[in-house]
Amino acid sequence: MPAQESPLPASDDVIHSPYRLRICSLLHRLGDTKYQLLRDNLDISPSVLSKHLKRLEEAGYIQLSSRTVNTRPHGWASLTETGRKAFLSHVAYLEQIIRDAET
Repeated sequence: MPAQESPLPASDDVIHSPYRLRICSLLHRLGDTKYQLLRDNLDISPSVLSKHLKRLEEAGYIQLSSRTVNTRPHGWASLTETGRKAFLSHVAYLEQIIRDAET
């Protein structure tokens, strides 16, 4: 039985946006993360964060949820398996561009 080949790395227009790329990177590293932590790390307004989270959610790359902490609702985001694969493929694509530029 032949070994299954990994798909070639590909650019992803949804993830390529600098804020969305950084959101995916944070979620990949941190796992389930509060909106406030994302907002603080990205140094962006809640409305800008919301716009980018919505786009990632529409693509099926993240899952959004709300939890009550000390009687206050807090928003959370996490990468889906589809999002994780898309993020890693996009990173591999960017790394390939860098390797090609160095040769």
